[in-house]
Formats: sequence, C-alpha cells, structure tokens
Amino acid sequence: MSLTLLAYGLVVTFMTLIMTRRLSPLVALILVPIVFGLLGGFATELGGYMVDGVTKLAPTGVMLMFAILYFAIMLDAGLFEPFVRRLVALVHGDPVRVAMGSAALALLVSLDGDGSTTYMITTAAMLPLYRALGMRPAVLACVTMLASGVMNTLPWGGPTARAASALAIPVDTVFVPLVPAIVAGMLCVFTVAWRLGARERDRLAQVAATHGAPPPDVRVEAGLGIDEDTSHRRPQRLLPNLLLTVLLLAALLAGVVPLPVLFMTAFAIALMLNYPSIDEQKALLARHAGNVLAVVGLIFAAGVFTGILSGSKMVDAIAESVVRMVPDAMGPYLAVVTGVLSVPFTFFISNDAFYFGVLPVLAKAGQAYGITAAEMARASLVGQPVHLLSPLVPSTYLLVGLVGVDFDAHQRYTLRWSLLAVLVLLVVALLTGVVPFMRG
Repeated sequence: MSLTLLAYGLVVTFMTLIMTRRLSPLVALILVPIVFGLLGGFATELGGYMVDGVTKLAPTGVMLMFAILYFAIMLDAGLFEPFVRRLVALVHGDPVRVAMGSAALALLVSLDGDGSTTYMITTAAMLPLYRALGMRPAVLACVTMLASGVMNTLPWGGPTARAASALAIPVDTVFVPLVPAIVAGMLCVFTVAWRLGARERDRLAQVAATHGAPPPDVRVEAGLGIDEDTSHRRPQRLLPNLLLTVLLLAALLAGVVPLPVLFMTAFAIALMLNYPSIDEQKALLARHAGNVLAVVGLIFAAGVFTGILSGSKMVDAIAESVVRMVPDAMGPYLAVVTGVLSVPFTFFISNDAFYFGVLPVLAKAGQAYGITAAEMARASLVGQPVHLLSPLVPSTYLLVGLVGVDFDAHQRYTLRWSLLAVLVLLVVALLTGVVPFMRG
C-alpha cells in the first residue's frame, strides 16, 4: 500500500508542478522522481535505476538531436521554400486550407506507423508556410499530433500489436473491426483542423485590421518570403538537398539502418554540402543549439523518470491498485471502463506497462462477464490521442522542438482536442458494436 501511495503521489505531484508552471518539465522529470525515490527508501538503488532509464533512451536522444539539426540545415538552406511558395499560391493565404492540408499530410505520413517520421516530415513541409502566413505553430503541433494519435492504432503502429500479443490474439481481429472508428477519428482530425484554421483566419484578419499589414500571401509574393534573412539560403544546392532528403526518408521508411546512425550520417553529409567552412558550421550549430539542447535534455530527463518509476516497481503498484479499485458492479461495463482507463494510464505510464501489465488483468476479469479479449483490446486503444501528450513519449519532444513551442503550452492547447478524438473513437466503437457497452 505504501508503494502504491508513493507512486500516485509522484504522478500527481509531477503533473501538478508542470501544469501549474511551478517547475519546468526538464527539472520536474529529474527532481520529482528522485525525491519520491528517496522517500520510498530506494536511496542506494536510485543511481542504477536512473542509469538504466537514460541508457534505454540514449539512442532516441541521439536520433532526435541529429534529426533536428538535419532539418534545421534544410530549412536554413531553403529546401522547402519553392514548395511553400507554390502552396501559398494554392491556398491564397487561407489559414483554413493550410490547417486542413497539415491534417491531410500528417494522416498520410502516419501510415508508416512512426510518430517521429510523421512529425519530421509534416513540420519540415508545413512550418515554413505557417511562418510565412503568420499562423501560430501551436496549431501545426496540435493537428499533427492528433493525426498521429488516431493513426497510432494501426497494426504496425505499436499499441495494437502490444494489445494483441499481450492477450495472445491475432492482430487483425483487433484492428479490422475498429476501422469505422478510426475513419471517424480521421474526420475528427479534419474537423479540428478546420476549426483551428478558422480561428487563425479571424485572428490574422484582426491583426491586419489593427496594424494595417497586408495579407500574408501578399507579403510572400512580394519577396519578403519565409525568412527575411536569406544569408543562409543555398538555392544552388536545391537538387542535391532534395535528393539527399528523399534518400534519407526512403532509408528511414525501409529501416535499412538504425535511425541514430541514419540521421548522424545524413547530418554530416548535409552540413558539408551546404556549409563546408568551419566558421559556417559553427554558426549553424550556435543558431540551433538552444533548440537541440532543450529537446535532448528532456529526453534524458524522461529517462530518469521512467527508470525510477520502473525500477522501483511503482508502475506495477499503480497497475495493481487500479484493477483492485474497479467495483464488481462495473464488471458488465469493463470494456467501457478499459477505454476510459486507457486515457490516464497511457498518459502517466508507458504503453508497455499498460498493455502488458494492466490490460491482461482487466481482460481476464472481463471474461467472467462474456467480454472477449478482442473487445477489451479494442477498447484499450482509444486513449492513444491523449497518450502522445505524455511527457514520457520521446517523439513529443521532437514535435515541440521542431515547431518551437513549450511542452506545457502544447499540452494545454492540445489536450481538449485529444480528449475529443478519444471520445469520437470510443463512441463510434460502441455504436458499431466492436466494443460492448454492457455484457453479462
């Protein structure tokens, strides 16, 4: 019981501190678990827990560092500028079309099942356009994450495979019946994109009326463009940069080499290709060092958090306590309960801990009421749009780092829309009968 209370105290304290901005996520991820680890009597083991957690996330940190630097080079060099100018001409400076286009691109790229890939490709293509039109990057981060969260339910995305393997059932029996709910989730993403785009259009119109600024598309066509500082542009390297980026993305999707090695190599080639002199390279690293340090620092801090939470068995204690708290009267509704629990559980603990630690216990309890393992697995997937907002998801730090927004600000801006997507997935799953409302 004491370990369970300690675990809940850690989670509640951590989220309170970062949501109220009392501590930055970087500091909270390190200090809060250390304090609670000491309170729990794990003083002698804390060092090992922390090293284990950091070691597990080290490849991710390396990958994100060099991925950010690579796309920073391409943005500075102007690789995406021709695409952005053409897209500006197509959207006619309409933020609604831009937001809808962001949703479509993110949903399309999410088909590969990797959130990092989705964030890198979508932000690299769309962020210059947002800057050109004066749109807030928070909109791009929100729409992109919503799309990735809905598509994270694909069989090769991770959670579906975890749920199926944990319950020893075929993946297709979990995924195929969920397709109507996933389609509804995609429509929800477009609806949110339309709503946020409309808000941006109204805001920009007010700004223009107040300050007398010309419409954003006029500014771009007039030559002021994406970034008035053109000293970093390398238009003569457009084709080599494009070829290198295409090869990089192809290798990424094919999985020919580990991602950290892939991005380290691509970064080195891109740096030599566009900024061959030592002074130019130092200047580029100096420009983007703050962004890289913020993202990579959070990754390793998250390693401390997850290492202590897992090594001390606090995660296991939380899982066991939640299962015990479900009253017998809720037994016939366990599928719905599982769907609701998937939201906080996949936010506060890892997908592995939820799907391999909590779901099998819930599924076993559901069998007594005639709820099949496949139905419980489907219900457990609806919380994925909120899961990606968790400070324990490494790819989230990549997204906020690429678009340049604070992690906690992104959480506050996106949470309600993520909850809406969860609600849509769950309601449609209930209406189509693939997740039962009541059994027994």
